[in-house]
Amino acid sequence: MREVREDLITKYIVLKSAEDWAKFTEVDVVIVGAGPSGMTAAKYLAEEGFKVLVIERRLSVGGGIGGGGNLFHKVLVESPAQEILREFNVRYDEVEEELYVVDAAELEVKLAAGALDAGARFLLGVMVEDVVISENPLRVCGVALTWTAIPLSGLHVDPVFIRSKAVVDATGHDAEVLTVVSKKVPELGVSLKGEKSAEASVGERLIVERTGRVAPGLYAAGMAVAKLYGIPRMGPIFGGMLLSGKKVAEVIAKDIREVA
Repeated sequence: MREVREDLITKYIVLKSAEDWAKFTEVDVVIVGAGPSGMTAAKYLAEEGFKVLVIERRLSVGGGIGGGGNLFHKVLVESPAQEILREFNVRYDEVEEELYVVDAAELEVKLAAGALDAGARFLLGVMVEDVVISENPLRVCGVALTWTAIPLSGLHVDPVFIRSKAVVDATGHDAEVLTVVSKKVPELGVSLKGEKSAEASVGERLIVERTGRVAPGLYAAGMAVAKLYGIPRMGPIFGGMLLSGKKVAEVIAKDIREVA
């Protein structure tokens, strides 16, 4: 085994990380949240040739998938989302007609692998503190980032910025980006109604129907859509999340190409 000096460990970690951060300063799409909808969107957008960066405040991917259903290690997916499972090479068992059970760990790992293999990049342990806007015309055109550990430490540190053509709030129940925009850019007209109590079938359908553009440059997918529009929660069934991720990717691809 080769001997490696400690200075080389630090040197190459810092150098290669800095190279990546320099490339990340301007991307086509920033997806905030490495949960099911965010990672699904990342794969489809990257496959279309867009430069995609996924931001995740935690040091792991998967969002709400990993806990399964109340820490049982399985989740459900309904038709037609099994087609997305196939595209990510996720195995599933059909337990009733058009209803499938999936291993939670396999789902979160393979969603991440699919996005990465398609060319999307991930930054973990990083959070979006604010958005970047342009006023003529008014639109969201990027995000302000800070390490998740900084606010936890109680320090005040100014963020760094990334510009993009589209920002996706895929942060789940908290709808973190939409919340910031609703408070700080009221002229964009983003008003959050708050997520409703569980009604799984209605929630699954409406999440997909309402996924898409919220304001110029700003999009919502997954449970952020529920908080925005007052849609019921649905628990550990993820078909709507996967379909929402694919839909938002299609909407963004169309919007970017129309502008170009």
